[in-house]
Amino acid sequence: MIDPLVIVFGLGVGVLIGLTGIGGGSLMTPLLILFAGVQPVIAVGTDLAYGAITKTVGGWRHLRSGTVDLGVSKWLAVGSVPGSIAGVLLVDRLHDRYGDGFDTTLLSLVAGALFIVAFSVLGRALSGVPRERHTVPLSGGAKASAAGIGLLLGVVLGMTSVGSGALVGLALIVVFRLTPHRVVGTDVFHAALMLWAAGLAHLLVGNVDLTLMANILAGSLPGVWIGTALLPRVPAAALRPTLGCVLLGSALGVVSKAGADIPKWTIVVVPALVGLATFAIGRLRTREPEVVAA
Repeated sequence: MIDPLVIVFGLGVGVLIGLTGIGGGSLMTPLLILFAGVQPVIAVGTDLAYGAITKTVGGWRHLRSGTVDLGVSKWLAVGSVPGSIAGVLLVDRLHDRYGDGFDTTLLSLVAGALFIVAFSVLGRALSGVPRERHTVPLSGGAKASAAGIGLLLGVVLGMTSVGSGALVGLALIVVFRLTPHRVVGTDVFHAALMLWAAGLAHLLVGNVDLTLMANILAGSLPGVWIGTALLPRVPAAALRPTLGCVLLGSALGVVSKAGADIPKWTIVVVPALVGLATFAIGRLRTREPEVVAA
């Protein structure tokens, strides 16, 4: 069945993936849970499966445009591919053991991952990273760091579908100090490798709704194509605070869905206040150099 709402969700999330490398699991999973009424474990599995195809399209375009660091992508995948499969098997084992009673726990895990991603994105919007570089020198320490980070984030991804963009992107900025466009390209390309492993694992254990996945792909594939084409023209500095606030609202919504007694207005008001504070701090930081120069 064609679901126009899910197709629109896919289009919007696809554009964000192409522009920032973020938005797949961080936005689509809560959208499916909160607005489409999808069971959490099916939302996670379907999200990862569609994300593999969507980010393959984006990764291919970034590879052609030269914005992918293949070396660091490979070593991240050394850890993230087995880590994501381990995360899938763990969440499937827990769901088999506790049944639908595990849904609340899974919602809490998704919400926790969303909070981490939201504040990571907001932190990226406020902080600058010195001495950015185009390529990561692959020393033994860099390879070990990439594999270890990939393993940890792969487990988180396999269990919650969250983190393939924002958390890996944060590592590419803070640990590996790549330039912004190389961060997005490398992030999307590596995510495709990790998501194929996790998505196929969820498909094999029966956590993927193929009809739902087809509806998401109908919107997300043209969306990611549009997003990657717009990347050179849209400043990431304007997108990151907005995306961080949306992720924060999603996290609060999932917490409410998990049964937490929080006022409904906080889902909108808190992210809005955080967004205003982020904007104000950013404005003050951009004015400081002007004052010094004067």
